[in-house]
Amino acid sequence: MDKRTKILGIVLSVAMLMIMIPVLLNLLLFRQPWLNYVFAAGAVAALVVRIMDKYPGTNLRIKRLYRISTVSALCYCLSAYFKFSAELHFFPYASGYDWLGFLMAGAALQIYTAFVIGYEEKKELKKKLKNNG
Repeated sequence: MDKRTKILGIVLSVAMLMIMIPVLLNLLLFRQPWLNYVFAAGAVAALVVRIMDKYPGTNLRIKRLYRISTVSALCYCLSAYFKFSAELHFFPYASGYDWLGFLMAGAALQIYTAFVIGYEEKKELKKKLKNNG
């Protein structure tokens, strides 16, 4: 694992914490305006990491899974947008919890890609070892 991948992994972990902690505090009814900014910064940081993290191989399924993980980061950014719009009352019929839908969609996509990317990379490594050995 090269240095760039390690740095991106650390930044992604911090970004996920920046997303998770404000959401948990919000669901526990600890609502502070600055938590929205922490959430939005984490969402943008996750999107930047996902855009910069490219798959170097030729496996089309893994490339597609990397793109899906970028879509999950986009869902986090949309969630942050809806979180701000609910507080600023941009939409007249917004319930205030519309942002949770995009957050859950992004989380579901990320969980799926995390498991399947690991499985596919392991399968590809076995295939390479079988062909070389």
